[in-house]
Amino acid sequence: MSVSKRADRISPFIVMDVLERAQELAASGREIIHLEVGEPDFDTPRVIAEAAERAMAEGKTHYTHSLGIRELREAIAEYYFERYNVEVDQGRVLVTSGTSMAMHLLFSALLEDGNEVILSDPHYACYDNFINFAGGVPVRIPVRAEEGFQFRPGEIRKAITPATRGIFINSPSNPTGQVISPEILAAIVDMAPGGHAGPYVISDEIYHGLVYEGQERSVLEYTDNAFVLDGFSKRYAMCGWRLGYLIAPAEYVRPLQKMHQNFSICAPSISQWAGVAALRHGRPEVERMRSVYDTRRRRLVKGLRELGFEIQSEPEGAFYVFTSCAHLDPDDYRLAFDILENTGVAVTPGRDFGPGGHGFLRFSYCNSLENIEQALERLGDYLPRYYDQKA
Repeated sequence: MSVSKRADRISPFIVMDVLERAQELAASGREIIHLEVGEPDFDTPRVIAEAAERAMAEGKTHYTHSLGIRELREAIAEYYFERYNVEVDQGRVLVTSGTSMAMHLLFSALLEDGNEVILSDPHYACYDNFINFAGGVPVRIPVRAEEGFQFRPGEIRKAITPATRGIFINSPSNPTGQVISPEILAAIVDMAPGGHAGPYVISDEIYHGLVYEGQERSVLEYTDNAFVLDGFSKRYAMCGWRLGYLIAPAEYVRPLQKMHQNFSICAPSISQWAGVAALRHGRPEVERMRSVYDTRRRRLVKGLRELGFEIQSEPEGAFYVFTSCAHLDPDDYRLAFDILENTGVAVTPGRDFGPGGHGFLRFSYCNSLENIEQALERLGDYLPRYYDQKA
């Protein structure tokens, strides 16, 4: 029997290929500096872990409501009101095992075979696969380094067809770290009223709270007829807790809930109680981590530029620097693995993020300032040898 076409056509997540090779090198005794993965190097703040410990001690280890515990959904609604002055009905919130599950449910509910979703190029590596798996078609709109990786609204407008069901945005962005300007966000919302009137905006806001230049805006400040993806992995350093959520238009909640009941039952109960504590008590720790990331960001940008890497648009949020490497080697995949093998510094090839990422490398600053300094030193030793090799 053959593997299903649905499973066979999923592309690999290249950053994981880099990570796995880096782990093999580490197992052989090499010292590896990880600048490839987008996982906070901080431990989960103690106030959050203590809430989980209390929940376990109190026996809160059973199945929960399939939408999520009411306390967490209410805390999410409170967060949106306090941060964005937006009223969110907790009944529109679906708590999931990470935003990956939320995306799987969202596209399963939104797309029929052949429906289209517009997204930027480059974009987070897994978006295409979620859309394809649900029978949809990704439609990529180039965003350019010299323009701050911002959408051109006119290009989006031209790409909208009767088959378009969504315009997918991610701000701050993975891999570029850019924040969509308020003017462009407003223009996108005007083109995507949702429902029978046109496509929906789908806004991945997982990096909100990790912004260093300007101010991120939630799509819910502009319309309540949109989908919002968010979670706890990034700003609260809770990757392994697998906790995310989806805010959806009211008419989608019951279909999403039914799928969640069947496919996942509910998000982990202990993680949900930890999420309540994160939202209500974790903000000082988020600000502390954000400040540290900002220091690392500035040092990495400066150091890469001194080494000759071209960074036309400095990252404004998230924890990535996306830099052209075409002057070294147009094959970013080959270059990333050559850097890993020869320096022990792991970075992500830009092609992982779509055709628009070819000729780029993504450096994550989810590592200590000391390790970033050492990585820059190793790259400084490596680059002259690489140039000599090409000569």
